[in-house]
Amino acid sequence: MKSFISRYLSNHAETGEDPHDKRLKTHYYKAKKDDVFRAVIDLFPAPSEKAAVSNERGEITVNYKGSRKAFIVATIIMVRPFQTSVDFSVTSDSGGPVDFGFSDRLILQLYEQLDRQFPSLKSSER
Repeated sequence: MKSFISRYLSNHAETGEDPHDKRLKTHYYKAKKDDVFRAVIDLFPAPSEKAAVSNERGEITVNYKGSRKAFIVATIIMVRPFQTSVDFSVTSDSGGPVDFGFSDRLILQLYEQLDRQFPSLKSSER
């Protein structure tokens, strides 16, 4: 029940090591941080606007303008050489406290695009 409520009756979703929805688990890629960082920036073409980009901190903030508007924070961290983690935090601007799962679906779409570009690391490789 908690998963249903947090997925559909919220305007916010984020990934992490132990998320409420297992599909929102942090993704790890077998790639250099700079390559993944550039790929994440490329996920947000115009009309979306990058509010801040900090390669040193591994953070990108975006005012997303797609089918709906949202504020996205992407965090890219090099765990080890050629092991990079990516997390997203999405807050939709749905005009109310509920986005009916839009934030979750957006995160999953972003991960799908990265999964096509970089090989994923299995749990045993981390």
